[in-house]
Amino acid sequence: MSEEKEVRVVMLPWLAFGHMIPYLDLSIALAKFGIHVSYLSTPRNIPRLPKIPPDLSRFIEFVPLPLPKLDSNPLPENAEATTDIPADRMDDLKKACDLLQEPIKNFIAEKSPNWIMVDFFYHWAVDIAQELNIPLIAYFIVTASTAVFFWTPEFVAGEGQRQARPSPADMTVPPDWVDFPSQVACRNHEAVAMHDLLYGARPPGIEDGARITRLVQGSMAIALRTCMEIEGDYLNLYSKITRKAVFPVGCLPPVKVEEKRIMRAEPWSKTFDWLDKQVPKSVVFVGFGSEYKLQREEIHEIAYGIELSGLPFLFALRRPDWAGDVDDQILPPGFEARVAGRGVVQIGWAPQREILAHPSIGGSLFHAGWASIVETLAYGHCLMLLPFIIAQPLDTRLLVEKGLAVEVERAEDGSFTRNGIANALRKAMVSEEGEPIRARTKEAADAIFANTQLNDDYINKFAQYLKHGIEYK
Repeated sequence: MSEEKEVRVVMLPWLAFGHMIPYLDLSIALAKFGIHVSYLSTPRNIPRLPKIPPDLSRFIEFVPLPLPKLDSNPLPENAEATTDIPADRMDDLKKACDLLQEPIKNFIAEKSPNWIMVDFFYHWAVDIAQELNIPLIAYFIVTASTAVFFWTPEFVAGEGQRQARPSPADMTVPPDWVDFPSQVACRNHEAVAMHDLLYGARPPGIEDGARITRLVQGSMAIALRTCMEIEGDYLNLYSKITRKAVFPVGCLPPVKVEEKRIMRAEPWSKTFDWLDKQVPKSVVFVGFGSEYKLQREEIHEIAYGIELSGLPFLFALRRPDWAGDVDDQILPPGFEARVAGRGVVQIGWAPQREILAHPSIGGSLFHAGWASIVETLAYGHCLMLLPFIIAQPLDTRLLVEKGLAVEVERAEDGSFTRNGIANALRKAMVSEEGEPIRARTKEAADAIFANTQLNDDYINKFAQYLKHGIEYK
């Protein structure tokens, strides 16, 4: 039997940890099947990524590429990811990334990989792939339902977009090309922001919709972090409308946490000691990631809602920029005293995977980031979703459609109340009305999100495609 040839893939994720970490997760998963990966990012981001298993280190090469400085209005010092900058500097980060085209091209030309896998902003990767005659795969960190809703080439840019979605109102219903029942659409308050984000003119000179269109059209295949068991209809439809091979690579659930020493390190040791004393599956974990910056009023309303619910909780809260170094201005006056013993508030970075692995955790109130959804469902926890930006609202509608989540109610203008927070928490965690959701969550965890064999099968199929290309059936 002839020996299989070495296959090398260059990975280029967008500079957001909600993208870089899933790209690393896929790199690790492919390494287990013998695929060699060159993972490209910037010098400050690479050390902030999770460590790879030592036995796979020979398969994964981290390649630091300095982020070019902008001539005018440069980014803040050491800002190399979305979490390092305010939301109004996002276009400047895209500009800086666009300046990486030449160094990335030079690296790929020298490395001569078998495949290039890139994220949705890098439209110029199509030119690199064509010039160097290397096949390109678009790996999108979104659900298939989001890809169908947003990233259909004929309708995402130019005249097709103007015909299909001339106004934000056209994003409040499922698109015409979805030929089966669907609840995946924007609310009115979300549609305005999403229409501008996707179709609005951007300083770098190419709209996001046009970037995505160029990448989809120039790719040999598309990979999505999802599975047929959750999104079979959407996956089949996306392959049909893009006329591309679309690969679900599985949900890439986290490796179950067994070693707890990291959980006992400061400043988290007292928090985990408190969790040890709680009833199994009773505690709500509350956390909203790093991409959306919560305002004071939003934090206060969430806190009041948690208090009103009467449930035990762990609230992991990133220090807001507006708070400076003064912790006692972040939460409502007297909040911690009123909930003393029933809940814990921790300011700063949180070891989310270790928290979710604790047996006292029973549910999570969060922003509906897809990576966090996967991590939460892998442990069979209830989902209480309060989406804010980008694909989060669509992922929320998908999970509600599947009977796997409770969405916090909002007013027409997008505002939410403490009562809405409390109602969602109690429905998901303890009410009789939420019992079917809790049952479906447990079933989905066992059958899909915590099913290692199922997810390995998806990776194996994708790895075989990378090894054999169009010859693989």
